[in-house]
Amino acid sequence: MIAPDDRTVEQARHLIDRARVEPSSNLSAAEIIEVIATIAVYKFANLSRAEVEAMLGLSVEQTRVYQEAKAEGRQEGRQEGRQEGRQEGRQEGRQEGRTEMLSIIVPLLLKSGMTLDRIAEQFQVELGLVQQAVQISPDQSNPNQSKRDSPDLNPPN
Repeated sequence: MIAPDDRTVEQARHLIDRARVEPSSNLSAAEIIEVIATIAVYKFANLSRAEVEAMLGLSVEQTRVYQEAKAEGRQEGRQEGRQEGRQEGRQEGRQEGRTEMLSIIVPLLLKSGMTLDRIAEQFQVELGLVQQAVQISPDQSNPNQSKRDSPDLNPPN
């Protein structure tokens, strides 16, 4: 089908009609039509599937080239999804690990006399994470904890 586009379409339609009407001893009509549709898909790569189908008067969804491209797209999508999921999982794991570590160490450091600001500075984390580790709101009060029981207000023993 090395011909101008309009001539190619005309030839493709003619061959499709012929394949449907005239029996072939070597290939089935469906196989011949699939070859013609595949050539047309490659020839008109800049057109959408719907445009090629309208042009040829048939569905290219059943062609091997379409099925393979669809399967490849699905496989690529799965791989990208897995990769993104792994990355997100690692990030969440790191965050959970940091949060757990802070929840253990911050109360100990507060008991030793370190301030929340100093702890945040030493661990190079936001003050909010340190406050969260001891369940202190940004205004440094906790409805579940009295002021005298607050670890940052008690002097070291």
